Amino acid sequence: MSESQILVLGGGCFWCTESVYKEVRGVTDVESGYSNGQAERPSYEDVCTGRTGCNEVVKIEYAPDVISTREILEIFFVIHDPTTLNRQGNDVGTQYRSGIYFTNDEQRETAQALLDELAHDKAFDRPVVTELVPLANYWPAEDYHQDFFERNPHQGYCMAVAAPKVAKFRKTFARLVK
Repeated sequence: MSESQILVLGGGCFWCTESVYKEVRGVTDVESGYSNGQAERPSYEDVCTGRTGCNEVVKIEYAPDVISTREILEIFFVIHDPTTLNRQGNDVGTQYRSGIYFTNDEQRETAQALLDELAHDKAFDRPVVTELVPLANYWPAEDYHQDFFERNPHQGYCMAVAAPKVAKFRKTFARLVK
């Protein structure tokens, strides 16, 4: 059995991204947090100002012998819009940017190859603007953000935005559902 890996993804609101990856077979832990900005140990309020440079992210721990880095990233590109700079739907600001924050060379190489494929195949109507950089300044989000969709499935945002993403994942990647 291979050692688990960590990959951090920014795909808009972390509630949505977390809600999907918690259902992925081979993913052993998902934590909402902030990364890749200038602030160390930022709060949600700090990040919402747009002045920290931090992104809302999910830290994904996974077993690469069960799910590959490429599969993690294929899910990522289906559940968010990687072509909108600093926004996902109505969520606007640098904290909602599309980002892949790798922790090893294999993840970087896999992500770059997939980004190149998406561009070559013109997979989207517009260019992909996902940043691909090493993980920096990760800090976990406050407790009330953790497992938010699981704890609040009938909250308005969860019903309107997170639930459809979970449904899309289940339909598109049925073989990878826990």
